[in-house]
Amino acid sequence: MVTYPNVLVGYDGTDEGEAALRWAVEEARLRGRDLLVCHCWRWPFPISYIDYDIEHVVRRMGEHLLDQGVARARRLAPSLTVHKRLMDGPAYAALMHESLDAEVIVVGAHGGGVHERDEVVLGSTALQLPARSRRPVVVVREPGDRHERVVVGVDGSAGGDAALALAFEEAALRGWRLQAVHGCWDPGAVARTEIALFADEDQLKRSCGELLERTVAPWRVKYPHVEAETSLMLEGPRESLMAAAGAAGLIVLGSRGGGGIKPMLLGATSTALLQHAPCSVAIAPSMRPS
Repeated sequence: MVTYPNVLVGYDGTDEGEAALRWAVEEARLRGRDLLVCHCWRWPFPISYIDYDIEHVVRRMGEHLLDQGVARARRLAPSLTVHKRLMDGPAYAALMHESLDAEVIVVGAHGGGVHERDEVVLGSTALQLPARSRRPVVVVREPGDRHERVVVGVDGSAGGDAALALAFEEAALRGWRLQAVHGCWDPGAVARTEIALFADEDQLKRSCGELLERTVAPWRVKYPHVEAETSLMLEGPRESLMAAAGAAGLIVLGSRGGGGIKPMLLGATSTALLQHAPCSVAIAPSMRPS
């Protein structure tokens, strides 16, 4: 697997940004990578309004906030090499630009975007970045209770395989347990020739159970020290993963599942978990770059 020199984190000084920074510091430390802290400042007025004095003040405020984040990271991990980058424009675009050398990108659950009722709103950094990035993206949401468990969604797709790779990697790095979940009640995602399975519950369990075990088996061999279990659930993928997320510290999903998803959109399950999961969510791109 290709490795990259940095863990990249978007920092904005909010509570969500602080949580993302703590996760990124630990991620960089565990992976033996440098940390790149990025802050994106934005001109708060219409683009037609030009005032260079105000622009200088806004930029300086951004620089001060970025310096605070860098200082915080260095206090958390004094031996970690920390770099900084101040950029302007939309946060997701700036982070995409800086992600070429990133092993992992980390952002807060709201990512500087508008939010309500503790849900990520479509169009915010936390949804746009995972949909477009060719690097894994961790969207950090701190639960009330810390659970040392990685939950990963399995569906037999290329996105599911990428999610398994990232999930086992994270579990191995952190010394956490892993739970591979397959919500098999998903008639819309199977070929017509397999629809008959849903008329026979026992046959569906056997077929999907074999798929689950067969898909997870190579990763058990590659990571023999990870305590891994599989869970087959007779519910839809979203419902199954949401049920498992309550006891997880991290849930890992592929950016796109088995459905016909447009290239720049996340799969429906990934989007739902980003919006509603009580824990941090990692999105693995369907194809890791070579």
